[in-house]
Parts: sequence; structure tokens; C-alpha cells
Amino acid sequence: MTDTADLRARTARLLAAHPPATTAPLDFLRARFDAGLAWVHFPEGLGGLDAPRTLQAVVDAELAAAGAPDNDPGRLSIGLGMAAPTLLRHGTDAQQRRYLRPLWTGEEVWCQLFSEPGAGSDLAALATRAVRDGDRWVIDGQKVWTSSAHLARWAILVARTDPALPKHQGLTYFVCDMTAPGVEVRPLRQITGEAEFNEVFLTGVQLPDSHRIGEVGQGWEVARTTLMNERVAIGGAPTPREGGMIGIAAADWRARPELRTHDLHGRLLTLWVDAEVTRLTGERLRQQLTKGAPGPEGSGMKLAFARLAQQISGWDLEFLAEDGLTYDDWTLRRPETVDFTGREAGYRYLRAKGNSIEGGTSEVLLNIVAERVLGLPPEPRTDKDVAWKDLPR
Repeated sequence: MTDTADLRARTARLLAAHPPATTAPLDFLRARFDAGLAWVHFPEGLGGLDAPRTLQAVVDAELAAAGAPDNDPGRLSIGLGMAAPTLLRHGTDAQQRRYLRPLWTGEEVWCQLFSEPGAGSDLAALATRAVRDGDRWVIDGQKVWTSSAHLARWAILVARTDPALPKHQGLTYFVCDMTAPGVEVRPLRQITGEAEFNEVFLTGVQLPDSHRIGEVGQGWEVARTTLMNERVAIGGAPTPREGGMIGIAAADWRARPELRTHDLHGRLLTLWVDAEVTRLTGERLRQQLTKGAPGPEGSGMKLAFARLAQQISGWDLEFLAEDGLTYDDWTLRRPETVDFTGREAGYRYLRAKGNSIEGGTSEVLLNIVAERVLGLPPEPRTDKDVAWKDLPR
């Protein structure tokens, strides 16, 4: 059984065979994956060793101390946090072996084709169609708010395959080739001036049936796996004490004593305590993950993340007074990563506004927590058993 000593020995052998100082970063990452040290809780042959998830920190610490390259997780967040766990749970052996290695090494970037102009919060109401044509599927529709679509080689896609069924039942999940004919990506400029999001038009896009994940009509079940992992990835990332947004606010407070007031001090203390409680709750959630797939509790973490990011960035903007109103660059850019805490206070304040929309709106997540965590009665849903084609639009 793999333990800490075994992992340290395996890591030492990897470093001896592939010294970071003389090995190309991509070659090192490939070797790390093949050694089972990419994500140790994954199965052997798929970047892991069937070891407890908690032991990943042992490997990461040893490699960081040796100056080994990482796989730029910020650029790969959708692949690592959403596509990979979905493929692991629902993909075939062939799909797992084809996609997981280049996903983890960063050779192939992934995006998420879920939300649509008419189906954002109500994802199951999506209208993008997938029509079977022999051993292929023909996809037509439009997706929106697609992070990293301008960089992506692959996308996780949910489409409607049977409009005669109720909206949750007529969906199927696919891997979409973003280089296929008929895929068009257009930038969406945000309030920050950047275009990290995109809208994606799918016109007669042909996908082989081998790109289907799960059974036909099982798309909602597969998508729920993705969504639960997405919310943990957004709201439950490991953070040190005074990490993230609260660390920036605390640093500004210490650096600018001339701007301090009693009211701002009290509000900062409240936010600091809230941030620490959320951080510790995230630690507990990650410990629960060692016993299985994420549950609805991840929705609560994502809710807390969005609320705190908006409140702290607002506090910081107010604390910095006129300095908080400056903005360094409104140039339209299409960044490769999303940095919630980057740049100046004005950028952080504006970017945080999207935190309560992306990865599931706060309103939808409140319903999930109420119904699936607290056990409260669900809201009335008159469309639950009606064929999608008969729903008013």
C-alpha cells in the first residue's frame, strides 16, 4: 500500500532520472505522469497510484523543493478541475487513456460548452441539438460564457438528443473537437476590458460516437459530476491563512495607516474571520473528498467564495479611496489564465462581480444547498415532467 515513504522514494527516483535543471519541462511532466505522481489518487496508468488523495501534498512539496516545473494549473483549470474527474468517472478506458495525459501535462487545453443564451442558470433547458447520423453526431447550437475557448483543443459539451423527453432526460454528453469545421469562437469583452470569456457557435459540427461520454440520454447525470467538481475547483482550492483576496486587503491595511478608520477596521476584522472560517471549511471539504466524489457541499463553498470576493474587493476599493479608482489598462485582451487577485484594486473589484455568476449563479446554488444539504422542501417546478419541445420559450 502506498504511503508517505514510498511516495518520497518514487519522487526521488523521478528526480534522479529526470533532473529538473536539465530536463525540458514537458518531458519532465510526461515522466511525472507516467510515474503515477501527477494525481496520486487516480488509478495506475492514468497518472496515479490508487493512493489516498491527501498524499498528493507529499509529492508536491518534494518536487517544489527540487525546483521541478508545474503544469500551470491556472491555465488548465477546466481540464484539471472538471473534465478530468468527469472522464475518470464516466469515460471509457480508451477515452481516459487518450485524454488524461495531455490534459494534465498542458499539451491540450479544455473548455466547457454548457451555458447558452437561453439556458444559463437553468442548464437543463439548453437547446443545442445533437442529431445522430450513423456513427456520428451532428451538432448545431450556441454556447456562451465559455472560458478559454480561444485556447482550447477540446471541450466538454452537453447537447439535446431527444426534445420529446423532459428537459433533464433528453441530454447527452460529448467531447467536442474545438478545431472541427463548424466551430466558431468569438470573444466577449467583460467589464474589466478583457475577453477571457467567449461565445461559441456550432454549425453542423460532426463528432464521432466515440466522443460520447456516458450513455445516450445520460447527459444530465454526467453533467452533474462536472458541476459538483467545478464548484469545488472554484470555491474549495487550498489556501493558506491570509491567502487570496483577504491577504491583499490585510496587506493594504498594514501598508497605509493614514487611511485607517474605526469603521473600516471593524469591517476588515469581520471579513478576516469569515475568510478564515471559509478556509477551514474548505479543508474539511477536501478531507471528505478522500472518501468519494464531491457532493452538494461544494455549492456552499462556491457561494462563500463569491460572497467574500465581492465584499473584500469592495472593502479594499473603499479603503484605498481615490487610489482605488485608478485602472491600469482597458485594452481588449484575451488572457490565458484568470487571476482573481491580480492587478490593482479596481480590476479585482470588477472581476469579482462575475464570481456570483460563473460556475452556477448564487441563486441556483442557494437552492441546491437548501434542498440537498438542509433537506428543505424543493421549489415547485411545473416543467419537470413536460417534454422539452412543449416548454414555452
